[in-house]
Amino acid sequence: MTPKAFSQFLSNLSNPPLHVLEPSMSKSDYVHLDLSVSNKSLERVDVSSSEKLELYIHNHKISNKAKVAFGGYLETRNIYQRSTYFKTSNPETERNIHLGLDLWIAAKSPVYTPLDGVVHSFKNNTNFGDYGQTIILEHNIKGVCFYTLYGHLSLGSIENLKVGEKVKQGDQIATLGDATVNGDYPPHLHFQIIKDMQNYVGDYPGVCSQQDLEFYSNNCPDPNLMFRL
Repeated sequence: MTPKAFSQFLSNLSNPPLHVLEPSMSKSDYVHLDLSVSNKSLERVDVSSSEKLELYIHNHKISNKAKVAFGGYLETRNIYQRSTYFKTSNPETERNIHLGLDLWIAAKSPVYTPLDGVVHSFKNNTNFGDYGQTIILEHNIKGVCFYTLYGHLSLGSIENLKVGEKVKQGDQIATLGDATVNGDYPPHLHFQIIKDMQNYVGDYPGVCSQQDLEFYSNNCPDPNLMFRL
């Protein structure tokens, strides 16, 4: 399936839109958040501090009367420069382009699976700035196999999981972690769609370099095709 056809497939998965957070929330409860290098207001924020970035995001939600801030797909960000896990001396190979959709909401918020699937893998990715607790689900729908990744979860989210365990659309699969367990970020869900897992287990790149952007943008299409926020 071509990247264009896969994107169209995702767009047509459901009407109404799918969700991974509390289903009672409406679109008006969400506000877009720009964390890109072009956002001048971030120049006044120490984005290396999870506490100061969390305050910035909190104020953004309050001023827009929102419960959730969302965004980030293919966004070039400076917030990864604090971590040697992402930063390199070569701008072409530095991983700073975000491949998923971030949903910024309070720690302990429940996370739901948007589709039927099975647990492909899970892992605590403990690098500084990494996902922390991560769950990957495998979906087979209308003969199409693909994966969804849920990052920055609480410790308890992976305690009793089993590979191959079935999940049904709307099942709560996790809760969000705080900065002490989620890679040192303000609480949020990193949600990513992956067409080819490339033999990764419990992990998959959520940030890529400019030189790898074409491959990853084709393999990881925009999650908002499913959510239509």
